[in-house]
Amino acid sequence: MAEALLKKKVDSDKYYIDSAGLDDYHLGEPPCDLTLEVCKKHDCYPEHRARLFSPHDFDRFDYIYVMDKYNLQSVLQKARNEEDKRKVKLILDELYPGEHLDVPDPYMQNGDMIEKVYHLLDQATDIIAQKLNDLHA
Repeated sequence: MAEALLKKKVDSDKYYIDSAGLDDYHLGEPPCDLTLEVCKKHDCYPEHRARLFSPHDFDRFDYIYVMDKYNLQSVLQKARNEEDKRKVKLILDELYPGEHLDVPDPYMQNGDMIEKVYHLLDQATDIIAQKLNDLHA
């Protein structure tokens, strides 16, 4: 969801945006139907297929946003050095700096929870997009 939102907000010729997970439960699968339904309602169309995060991603990306503290810890454990670690942030720290809040996990939840997550990520990606766009203004 965050990937699709950010792709709507920045120039894809300047930025490569991708997402990855840390577990292999749904490799190759698209987002769940409820997620797609909520996104479509907001004119957002995730096309991503689940893939695993790898240490190679530290070379491919300047910024790595994670959804919760568990993912933060897992990604930081894969970091090879301090430079890799500096790239990793909780996505909601953009919206609520210093509060270190987790994005609620909407998996196996109802549409109301997915809607709540959508709005949190929409606001956070607005801030990220503005920062990125300011870099190339």
